[in-house]
Amino acid sequence: MTALAGLFAVGTDGRRPGIQLPGCWDALTALLVERSGFPAAFLTGGGLAMARLGRPDIGLVTAGELVDATAQITDRIAIPLIVDGDTGFGNALTLQRLVRHLERAGAAAVQIEDQSFPKRCGHMAGKRVVPLGEAVGRIKAAVDARTAMRVVARTDALAIEGLDAALDRAEAYLAAGADILFVEGPRTLDEARAIAARFAARAPLFHNLVEGGVTPATDSGTFFDLGYAATLHPLLLMHALVAAAPRLFDVLRRAGSTDGLHAEIADLAHMNALTGLPALLKDADLYA
Repeated sequence: MTALAGLFAVGTDGRRPGIQLPGCWDALTALLVERSGFPAAFLTGGGLAMARLGRPDIGLVTAGELVDATAQITDRIAIPLIVDGDTGFGNALTLQRLVRHLERAGAAAVQIEDQSFPKRCGHMAGKRVVPLGEAVGRIKAAVDARTAMRVVARTDALAIEGLDAALDRAEAYLAAGADILFVEGPRTLDEARAIAARFAARAPLFHNLVEGGVTPATDSGTFFDLGYAATLHPLLLMHALVAAAPRLFDVLRRAGSTDGLHAEIADLAHMNALTGLPALLKDADLYA
């Protein structure tokens, strides 16, 4: 938990160092994030739904599935894990239970949003948000339930109620005890700049960079220059896998072999080394 807080600490120049947070959905993808040198990982709810269920991000993942995925990931990596807790899977009481379970599972932070349940991906049309009082209650419930885990308060109100309403919601969530703010879906750089102008000096700010989403820029540096603390890249690995898979399978189907793919794919030795086989065999010999 302390390590996560340090990532977003204000430097001597009065700014927070911007960090990129790639998305993962299981222990292997989280391990790839860690091995690539990123200081933290983001367990994406959308990625979890797509990978585990083959379904879109419309609230089909259960709380138990999310907690299980969190525990499996934190058992394998040492970097902090920020978990997408969606809407809390019901009311404030179910949200508190989720927060306690996620913290016991090793999550460093949980993201809670103000959409109605079941939610939709933040870059989909047709979203709805709950009344402000209920949304504030969610953040207060999460803050009261956690011990040391950070609470990320996300609002999806910008696309529904406009920028001013979204800013007012973020203000209320900060007052309710949120540690990190996330105003989803600014459509222009002026909107992103207004969010940063109001909050960047007061709390770490997240921004979502989803390939094909509504974001007004695609590079992290633009948002770091505005004062955002982190950019989320929730679906990069999944988008790459889905784009590459048809061609790989086409080569296999036509050639009957993967020999022509050696330059593009890992082999069994690489996978065994990545997943820690040598150390596990050494431990097995030690305890035999």
